Amino acid sequence: MLRAMRILTGIQPSGTLHIGNYFGAMKPAIGLQDEGEAFIFIADYHSMTTVRDPEALRANVREVAIDLLACGLDPQKVVFFRQSDVPEVNELAWILSTVCPLSLLEKCHSYKDKVARGISPSHALFAYPVLMAADILLYDAARVPVGKDQKQHLEVTRDLAGKVNDAYGEGTLVVPEPVIRDEVAVVPGLDGQKMSKSYNNGLPMFGAEKASKKLIMRIVTDSTPVEDPKPVDGSLILPLFRLFADDAAYRAMVEDHQRGGVGYGDFKKRLAEAYWDYFAPMRARREELMADSGHVDEVLARGAGQARNEAARVVGRVRRAVGLA
Repeated sequence: MLRAMRILTGIQPSGTLHIGNYFGAMKPAIGLQDEGEAFIFIADYHSMTTVRDPEALRANVREVAIDLLACGLDPQKVVFFRQSDVPEVNELAWILSTVCPLSLLEKCHSYKDKVARGISPSHALFAYPVLMAADILLYDAARVPVGKDQKQHLEVTRDLAGKVNDAYGEGTLVVPEPVIRDEVAVVPGLDGQKMSKSYNNGLPMFGAEKASKKLIMRIVTDSTPVEDPKPVDGSLILPLFRLFADDAAYRAMVEDHQRGGVGYGDFKKRLAEAYWDYFAPMRARREELMADSGHVDEVLARGAGQARNEAARVVGRVRRAVGLA
């Protein structure tokens, strides 16, 4: 019998978070915190494959913590912690590495994609699915909600857990089941590609008002005259506006596209206003958190203690199974 859903979500502190991070990962995770045991961590070990400035890494970790809390993460409901505060994850990653076939990692698409985008190849980048598997297996997660693009990562986790169990005994590790979130938003970037920090095409969650509106005004559009109908299919403005607007406002923008007589500049201004209003309460909460650094430190320290208690239990069991204890 499966335990209550244990939610594990990791957010990399590799730069300023954008609205794609919010709608794709943060909002779904926060929305599930009332439905199971939620473990949400800041994946600073993972971010070291791209972030080499220690001061930037420390600042990024703090920014991500504040952003998550501002967006509604409740530390009374969630075990919220920094990945590197739980060193047991590295021991489990090494144990998993001893049973991991090289061919399993060679099949992973993400490594090739990142190298193709110019990220320097390294052992950490190549082997990061093993650390990701340790992130999950360290907390005995029975079910893990993931987006479709992350399904391969969870399959690696399942394979490695199965190999450990085959070698050292059934039940050494819990083999997680994926819960595929079909509703996860794929947010288009300002250039039409998927919004990504790697592509530098994002709209920040908490950017300055003037700078954010300037980014929105640069969204790529075609050269359709103001008086003519605008194409709905392939629009970059409409799917972004849909994230922030209510149904009536969205329908009105679609109708204005189809009718003509309204220019792209007007549509972009509507998008900018909706975006700014949507994050207004979170922006206010974020300002409060920025002024209370002690609270953020306390939340992360408490979460780390809870996470380490669980991690020590699982690693202890694994150590005994493999002969290290």
